[in-house]
Amino acid sequence: MNFTNLFKIAFRALINNKMRAFLTMLGIIIGVASVITMIAIGQGSKVSIQKQISEMGSNIIMIHPGGDMRGGMRRDPSEMQTLKLTDYQALRDECVFVSAISPNVTSSGQLIAGNNNYPSSFTGVGIDYLKIRQLTVESGEMFTEADIQSSAKVCVIGKTIVDNLFPDGGDPIGKVIRFNKVPFRVIGVLKSKGYNSMGMDQDDIVLAPYSTVMKRLLAVQHLQGIFASALTEGMTDNATDEISTILRRTHKLTADEEDDFTIRSQQELSNMLNTTTDMLTMLLACIAGISLIVGGIGIMNIMYVSVTERTREIGLRMSVGARGIDILSQFLIESILISITGGLIGVMLGCGASIAVKFIANWPIYIQPWSIILSFGVCTFTGVFFGWYPAKKAAALDPIDAIRYE
Repeated sequence: MNFTNLFKIAFRALINNKMRAFLTMLGIIIGVASVITMIAIGQGSKVSIQKQISEMGSNIIMIHPGGDMRGGMRRDPSEMQTLKLTDYQALRDECVFVSAISPNVTSSGQLIAGNNNYPSSFTGVGIDYLKIRQLTVESGEMFTEADIQSSAKVCVIGKTIVDNLFPDGGDPIGKVIRFNKVPFRVIGVLKSKGYNSMGMDQDDIVLAPYSTVMKRLLAVQHLQGIFASALTEGMTDNATDEISTILRRTHKLTADEEDDFTIRSQQELSNMLNTTTDMLTMLLACIAGISLIVGGIGIMNIMYVSVTERTREIGLRMSVGARGIDILSQFLIESILISITGGLIGVMLGCGASIAVKFIANWPIYIQPWSIILSFGVCTFTGVFFGWYPAKKAAALDPIDAIRYE
Protein backbone atom coordinates (compact mmCIF):
# COMPACT_ATOMS: atom_id res chain seq x y z
CA MET A 1 0.00 0.00 0.00
CA ASN A 2 1.50 3.34 -1.02
CA PHE A 3 1.91 6.38 1.18
CA THR A 4 -0.89 8.38 -0.51
CA ASN A 5 -3.49 5.73 0.29
CA LEU A 6 -2.21 5.44 3.88
CA PHE A 7 -2.46 9.22 4.28
CA LYS A 8 -6.02 9.27 2.91
CA ILE A 9 -7.10 6.46 5.26
CA ALA A 10 -5.51 8.21 8.29
CA PHE A 11 -7.01 11.58 7.32
CA ARG A 12 -10.49 10.03 6.86
CA ALA A 13 -10.24 8.38 10.27
CA LEU A 14 -9.54 11.74 11.91
CA ILE A 15 -12.33 13.51 9.99
CA ASN A 16 -14.81 10.88 11.16
CA ASN A 17 -13.90 11.73 14.77
CA LYS A 18 -13.43 15.52 14.57
CA MET A 19 -14.20 16.37 18.19
CA ARG A 20 -12.03 13.60 19.59
CA ALA A 21 -9.15 14.59 17.29
CA PHE A 22 -9.47 18.26 18.32
CA LEU A 23 -9.51 17.45 22.04
CA THR A 24 -6.42 15.31 21.51
CA MET A 25 -4.72 18.21 19.71
CA LEU A 26 -5.61 20.60 22.52
CA GLY A 27 -2.73 19.49 24.74
CA ILE A 28 -0.27 20.02 21.88
CA ILE A 29 -1.83 23.39 20.97
CA ILE A 30 -1.59 24.69 24.55
CA GLY A 31 1.95 23.30 24.96
CA VAL A 32 3.33 24.88 21.77
CA ALA A 33 1.56 28.21 22.39
CA SER A 34 2.83 28.30 25.99
CA VAL A 35 6.43 27.56 25.01
CA ILE A 36 6.46 30.27 22.31
CA THR A 37 4.80 32.85 24.59
CA MET A 38 7.06 32.13 27.59
CA ILE A 39 10.23 32.29 25.50
CA ALA A 40 8.99 35.49 23.84
CA ILE A 41 8.46 37.09 27.25
CA GLY A 42 11.88 35.94 28.52
CA GLN A 43 13.73 37.02 25.39
CA GLY A 44 11.83 40.30 25.32
CA SER A 45 13.08 41.05 28.84
CA LYS A 46 16.63 40.16 27.77
CA VAL A 47 16.50 42.43 24.71
CA SER A 48 15.01 45.25 26.81
CA ILE A 49 17.78 44.94 29.43
CA GLN A 50 20.48 44.87 26.73
CA LYS A 51 18.99 47.97 25.12
CA GLN A 52 18.91 49.87 28.41
CA ILE A 53 22.47 48.83 29.29
CA SER A 54 23.55 49.95 25.82
CA GLU A 55 21.86 53.32 26.42
CA MET A 56 23.80 53.66 29.69
CA GLY A 57 27.01 52.73 27.87
CA SER A 58 27.79 49.05 27.28
CA ASN A 59 31.56 49.68 27.32
CA ILE A 60 31.68 51.61 30.61
CA ILE A 61 34.46 50.74 33.05
CA MET A 62 34.09 51.77 36.72
CA ILE A 63 37.12 52.08 38.98
CA HIS A 64 36.64 52.38 42.74
CA PRO A 65 38.90 52.21 45.80
CA GLY A 66 39.34 48.66 47.10
CA GLY A 67 39.13 47.40 50.68
CA ASP A 68 42.39 47.18 52.60
CA MET A 69 43.62 45.21 55.63
CA ARG A 70 44.46 47.25 58.71
CA GLY A 71 45.20 45.50 62.02
CA GLY A 72 43.78 42.24 60.73
CA MET A 73 40.49 43.88 59.68
CA ARG A 74 39.39 44.71 56.17
CA ARG A 75 38.30 48.34 55.85
CA ASP A 76 35.26 49.43 53.91
CA PRO A 77 36.16 50.53 50.35
CA SER A 78 34.21 53.78 50.84
CA GLU A 79 36.68 54.77 53.57
CA MET A 80 39.69 54.24 51.33
CA GLN A 81 41.46 57.16 49.69
CA THR A 82 43.62 55.26 47.24
CA LEU A 83 42.43 56.98 44.05
CA LYS A 84 44.00 60.38 43.37
CA LEU A 85 43.87 62.94 40.61
CA THR A 86 47.34 61.74 39.58
CA ASP A 87 45.82 58.31 38.87
CA TYR A 88 43.19 59.91 36.64
CA GLN A 89 45.83 61.94 34.82
CA ALA A 90 48.06 58.88 34.31
CA LEU A 91 45.14 56.88 32.89
CA ARG A 92 44.07 59.77 30.68
CA ASP A 93 47.56 60.19 29.24
CA GLU A 94 48.64 56.55 28.92
CA CYS A 95 45.59 54.38 28.17
CA VAL A 96 45.41 53.21 24.57
CA PHE A 97 42.15 51.23 24.77
CA VAL A 98 40.19 54.00 26.52
CA SER A 99 38.26 56.57 24.49
CA ALA A 100 37.04 58.76 27.37
CA ILE A 101 37.73 59.04 31.09
CA SER A 102 36.37 61.12 33.93
CA PRO A 103 36.90 61.44 37.71
CA ASN A 104 33.88 60.94 39.94
CA VAL A 105 33.08 62.47 43.33
CA THR A 106 29.62 62.75 44.87
CA SER A 107 28.08 64.74 47.70
CA SER A 108 24.52 64.19 48.96
CA GLY A 109 22.32 66.95 50.35
CA GLN A 110 19.39 69.26 49.74
CA LEU A 111 18.92 71.27 46.56
CA ILE A 112 17.15 74.60 47.01
CA ALA A 113 15.79 77.00 44.40
CA GLY A 114 13.60 79.80 45.76
CA ASN A 115 10.83 78.18 47.81
CA ASN A 116 11.39 74.73 46.30
CA ASN A 117 13.74 72.06 47.55
CA TYR A 118 14.62 68.49 46.59
CA PRO A 119 16.96 65.89 48.14
CA SER A 120 19.56 64.75 45.66
CA SER A 121 23.30 64.54 45.10
CA PHE A 122 25.93 66.62 43.36
CA THR A 123 28.23 64.62 41.11
CA GLY A 124 31.63 66.06 40.25
CA VAL A 125 32.83 64.86 36.84
CA GLY A 126 35.01 65.78 33.88
CA ILE A 127 33.81 66.90 30.46
CA ASP A 128 34.12 63.34 29.07
CA TYR A 129 31.42 62.10 31.45
CA LEU A 130 28.64 62.91 28.97
CA LYS A 131 30.29 60.71 26.34
CA ILE A 132 30.87 57.87 28.80
CA ARG A 133 27.27 57.82 30.05
CA GLN A 134 25.80 58.76 26.67
CA LEU A 135 24.17 61.90 28.04
CA THR A 136 23.17 64.88 25.90
CA VAL A 137 22.72 68.54 26.83
CA GLU A 138 19.27 69.50 25.54
CA SER A 139 19.44 73.20 26.35
CA GLY A 140 22.26 75.44 27.49
CA GLU A 141 25.79 74.03 27.48
CA MET A 142 28.20 71.75 29.31
CA PHE A 143 30.85 73.25 31.57
CA THR A 144 34.32 73.55 30.05
CA GLU A 145 37.88 72.62 30.99
CA ALA A 146 38.34 76.25 32.06
CA ASP A 147 35.48 75.84 34.54
CA ILE A 148 37.23 72.75 35.95
CA GLN A 149 40.54 74.56 36.32
CA SER A 150 38.90 77.50 38.09
CA SER A 151 36.56 75.33 40.22
CA ALA A 152 33.62 77.33 38.88
CA LYS A 153 30.29 77.08 40.69
CA VAL A 154 28.28 75.98 37.67
CA CYS A 155 26.18 72.86 37.08
CA VAL A 156 24.16 70.91 34.54
CA ILE A 157 20.91 69.35 35.78
CA GLY A 158 18.53 66.56 34.73
CA LYS A 159 14.81 66.78 33.98
CA THR A 160 13.75 65.41 37.40
CA ILE A 161 15.67 68.23 39.09
CA VAL A 162 14.06 70.77 36.76
CA ASP A 163 10.55 69.45 37.49
CA ASN A 164 11.07 69.62 41.26
CA LEU A 165 12.98 72.90 41.58
CA PHE A 166 11.24 74.80 38.76
CA PRO A 167 7.67 73.40 38.73
CA ASP A 168 6.27 76.55 37.12
CA GLY A 169 7.87 75.55 33.81
CA GLY A 170 10.31 78.44 33.73
CA ASP A 171 13.66 78.21 31.99
CA PRO A 172 16.26 77.12 34.59
CA ILE A 173 19.24 78.27 32.50
CA GLY A 174 21.01 81.09 34.33
CA LYS A 175 19.10 80.48 37.57
CA VAL A 176 20.94 79.89 40.85
CA ILE A 177 20.35 76.79 42.97
CA ARG A 178 21.89 76.13 46.38
CA PHE A 179 23.39 72.88 47.53
CA ASN A 180 24.47 72.69 51.18
CA LYS A 181 24.43 76.52 51.25
CA VAL A 182 26.77 76.79 48.26
CA PRO A 183 25.25 78.65 45.25
CA PHE A 184 25.59 77.15 41.76
CA ARG A 185 24.51 78.65 38.46
CA VAL A 186 22.62 76.35 36.11
CA ILE A 187 24.21 76.45 32.65
CA GLY A 188 22.62 73.39 31.03
CA VAL A 189 19.75 70.89 31.13
CA LEU A 190 20.27 67.26 30.13
CA LYS A 191 18.01 65.40 27.71
CA SER A 192 15.64 63.04 29.54
CA LYS A 193 16.56 59.32 29.66
CA GLY A 194 13.89 58.00 32.05
CA TYR A 195 14.36 54.99 34.32
CA ASN A 196 16.93 52.28 33.66
CA SER A 197 16.49 48.48 34.01
CA MET A 198 17.29 48.66 37.75
CA GLY A 199 14.51 51.18 38.34
CA MET A 200 16.88 54.12 38.88
CA ASP A 201 15.83 57.57 37.70
CA GLN A 202 18.54 58.63 35.22
CA ASP A 203 17.18 62.20 35.20
CA ASP A 204 17.75 62.71 38.94
CA ILE A 205 21.24 64.04 38.31
CA VAL A 206 23.29 67.18 38.88
CA LEU A 207 26.72 67.44 37.24
CA ALA A 208 29.40 69.93 38.23
CA PRO A 209 33.18 70.24 37.69
CA TYR A 210 34.93 67.62 39.82
CA SER A 211 37.34 70.23 41.15
CA THR A 212 34.40 72.28 42.45
CA VAL A 213 32.82 69.36 44.30
CA MET A 214 36.18 68.27 45.74
CA LYS A 215 37.15 71.74 47.01
CA ARG A 216 33.90 73.55 47.79
CA LEU A 217 31.61 70.69 48.89
CA LEU A 218 33.73 67.80 50.15
CA ALA A 219 37.10 69.42 50.94
CA VAL A 220 38.97 66.28 49.88
CA GLN A 221 41.98 65.48 47.70
CA HIS A 222 41.00 61.92 46.74
CA LEU A 223 38.52 60.58 44.21
CA GLN A 224 35.57 58.34 44.98
CA GLY A 225 35.86 56.71 41.58
CA ILE A 226 36.93 57.00 37.98
CA PHE A 227 34.66 56.29 35.02
CA ALA A 228 36.09 55.27 31.66
CA SER A 229 34.83 54.10 28.32
CA ALA A 230 36.61 51.47 26.21
CA LEU A 231 37.11 52.12 22.50
CA THR A 232 34.61 49.35 21.72
CA GLU A 233 32.66 46.83 23.78
CA GLY A 234 34.96 44.10 22.50
CA MET A 235 38.01 45.95 23.84
CA THR A 236 36.65 46.24 27.38
CA ASP A 237 38.86 43.43 28.71
CA ASN A 238 41.96 44.99 27.10
CA ALA A 239 41.11 48.36 28.63
CA THR A 240 40.52 46.76 32.04
CA ASP A 241 43.91 45.02 31.97
CA GLU A 242 45.61 48.23 30.84
CA ILE A 243 44.00 50.27 33.62
CA SER A 244 44.99 47.67 36.22
CA THR A 245 48.61 47.69 35.06
CA ILE A 246 48.86 51.49 35.20
CA LEU A 247 47.20 51.79 38.61
CA ARG A 248 49.38 49.09 40.14
CA ARG A 249 52.41 51.02 38.92
CA THR A 250 51.21 54.41 40.16
CA HIS A 251 50.26 52.88 43.52
CA LYS A 252 53.68 51.17 43.70
CA LEU A 253 52.22 47.75 44.42
CA THR A 254 54.57 44.78 44.39
CA ALA A 255 53.76 41.52 42.60
CA ASP A 256 52.60 39.81 45.83
CA GLU A 257 50.37 42.71 46.98
CA GLU A 258 46.63 42.79 46.29
CA ASP A 259 45.05 45.59 44.30
CA ASP A 260 43.91 48.53 46.42
CA PHE A 261 41.27 49.33 43.80
CA THR A 262 38.44 47.47 42.08
CA ILE A 263 37.55 47.54 38.40
CA ARG A 264 34.08 46.65 37.17
CA SER A 265 32.68 46.89 33.68
CA GLN A 266 29.17 47.27 32.36
CA GLN A 267 29.91 44.17 30.29
CA GLU A 268 30.07 42.11 33.50
CA LEU A 269 26.65 43.42 34.51
CA SER A 270 25.30 42.72 31.03
CA ASN A 271 26.62 39.13 31.08
CA MET A 272 25.20 38.53 34.54
CA LEU A 273 21.75 39.84 33.60
CA ASN A 274 21.80 37.89 30.32
CA THR A 275 22.63 34.69 32.21
CA THR A 276 19.82 35.36 34.68
CA THR A 277 17.23 36.08 31.97
CA ASP A 278 18.34 33.03 29.96
CA MET A 279 17.89 30.80 33.02
CA LEU A 280 14.47 32.34 33.69
CA THR A 281 13.47 31.86 30.05
CA MET A 282 14.52 28.21 30.09
CA LEU A 283 12.64 27.68 33.36
CA LEU A 284 9.48 29.18 31.87
CA ALA A 285 9.93 27.15 28.69
CA CYS A 286 10.41 23.91 30.67
CA ILE A 287 7.29 24.58 32.73
CA ALA A 288 5.33 25.29 29.56
CA GLY A 289 6.91 22.23 27.91
CA ILE A 290 5.28 19.98 30.50
CA SER A 291 1.99 20.53 28.70
CA LEU A 292 3.62 19.13 25.54
CA ILE A 293 4.34 15.92 27.44
CA VAL A 294 0.77 15.89 28.71
CA GLY A 295 -0.40 16.38 25.13
CA GLY A 296 1.80 13.49 24.01
CA ILE A 297 0.29 11.23 26.64
CA GLY A 298 -3.13 12.30 25.37
CA ILE A 299 -2.13 11.22 21.85
CA MET A 300 -0.94 7.85 23.13
CA ASN A 301 -4.17 7.37 25.08
CA ILE A 302 -6.45 8.21 22.16
CA MET A 303 -4.43 6.06 19.77
CA TYR A 304 -4.81 3.12 22.15
CA VAL A 305 -8.57 3.73 22.13
CA SER A 306 -8.53 3.98 18.33
CA VAL A 307 -6.63 0.70 17.97
CA THR A 308 -9.10 -1.05 20.29
CA GLU A 309 -12.15 0.36 18.47
CA ARG A 310 -10.81 -0.59 15.06
CA THR A 311 -9.45 -4.03 15.85
CA ARG A 312 -11.84 -5.76 13.41
CA GLU A 313 -11.01 -3.20 10.71
CA ILE A 314 -7.32 -3.94 11.22
CA GLY A 315 -8.00 -7.68 10.94
CA LEU A 316 -9.94 -7.21 7.69
CA ARG A 317 -7.18 -5.08 6.16
CA MET A 318 -4.54 -7.61 7.08
CA SER A 319 -6.65 -10.49 5.75
CA VAL A 320 -6.85 -8.85 2.31
CA GLY A 321 -3.09 -8.30 2.10
CA ALA A 322 -2.17 -5.32 4.28
CA ARG A 323 1.21 -5.84 5.88
CA GLY A 324 2.18 -5.04 9.44
CA ILE A 325 4.24 -2.08 8.23
CA ASP A 326 1.15 -0.69 6.46
CA ILE A 327 -0.94 -0.86 9.63
CA LEU A 328 1.89 0.66 11.68
CA SER A 329 2.33 3.47 9.13
CA GLN A 330 -1.41 4.20 9.06
CA PHE A 331 -1.69 4.74 12.83
CA LEU A 332 1.66 6.54 12.98
CA ILE A 333 0.49 8.96 10.28
CA GLU A 334 -2.67 9.61 12.30
CA SER A 335 -0.67 10.53 15.41
CA ILE A 336 1.74 12.71 13.40
CA LEU A 337 -1.19 14.50 11.72
CA ILE A 338 -2.68 15.23 15.13
CA SER A 339 0.60 16.58 16.50
CA ILE A 340 1.55 18.62 13.38
CA THR A 341 -1.92 20.15 13.05
CA GLY A 342 -1.93 20.94 16.76
CA GLY A 343 1.58 22.35 16.40
CA LEU A 344 0.57 24.70 13.55
CA ILE A 345 -2.45 25.96 15.48
CA GLY A 346 -0.26 26.30 18.60
CA VAL A 347 2.33 28.38 16.68
CA MET A 348 -0.36 30.79 15.47
CA LEU A 349 -1.92 30.96 18.93
CA GLY A 350 1.49 31.45 20.59
CA CYS A 351 2.45 34.32 18.26
CA GLY A 352 -0.99 35.89 18.74
CA ALA A 353 -0.76 35.53 22.53
CA SER A 354 2.72 37.09 22.54
CA ILE A 355 1.49 40.10 20.57
CA ALA A 356 -1.55 40.39 22.87
CA VAL A 357 0.72 40.38 25.95
CA LYS A 358 2.81 43.15 24.37
CA PHE A 359 -0.16 45.44 23.76
CA ILE A 360 -2.32 44.57 26.77
CA ALA A 361 0.31 44.19 29.52
CA ASN A 362 2.85 46.47 27.79
CA TRP A 363 5.62 43.93 28.36
CA PRO A 364 8.65 43.77 26.07
CA ILE A 365 8.18 40.82 23.70
CA TYR A 366 10.62 39.27 21.25
CA ILE A 367 9.47 36.18 19.33
CA GLN A 368 12.51 34.06 18.57
CA PRO A 369 12.32 32.11 15.27
CA TRP A 370 14.20 29.25 16.92
CA SER A 371 11.49 28.94 19.59
CA ILE A 372 8.90 28.34 16.85
CA ILE A 373 11.11 25.78 15.10
CA LEU A 374 12.00 24.09 18.40
CA SER A 375 8.43 23.83 19.69
CA PHE A 376 7.15 22.61 16.32
CA GLY A 377 9.97 20.06 16.12
CA VAL A 378 9.25 18.84 19.65
CA CYS A 379 5.53 18.42 18.96
CA THR A 380 6.33 16.42 15.79
CA PHE A 381 8.71 14.22 17.76
CA THR A 382 6.01 13.88 20.42
CA GLY A 383 3.56 12.58 17.81
CA VAL A 384 6.06 9.99 16.55
CA PHE A 385 7.24 8.97 20.02
CA PHE A 386 3.83 8.60 21.68
CA GLY A 387 2.11 7.25 18.57
CA TRP A 388 4.72 4.56 17.90
CA TYR A 389 3.74 2.09 20.61
CA PRO A 390 -0.03 2.03 19.87
CA ALA A 391 0.76 1.76 16.14
CA LYS A 392 3.18 -1.10 16.77
CA LYS A 393 0.55 -2.85 18.87
CA ALA A 394 -1.93 -2.52 16.00
CA ALA A 395 0.62 -3.91 13.52
CA ALA A 396 1.31 -6.91 15.78
CA LEU A 397 -2.34 -8.04 15.93
CA ASP A 398 -3.17 -11.52 14.59
CA PRO A 399 -5.61 -11.11 11.65
CA ILE A 400 -7.86 -14.01 12.73
CA ASP A 401 -8.04 -12.86 16.37
CA ALA A 402 -8.67 -9.31 15.18
CA ILE A 403 -11.60 -10.33 12.95
CA ARG A 404 -13.17 -12.33 15.81
CA TYR A 405 -12.73 -9.34 18.23
CA GLU A 406 -16.03 -7.99 19.59
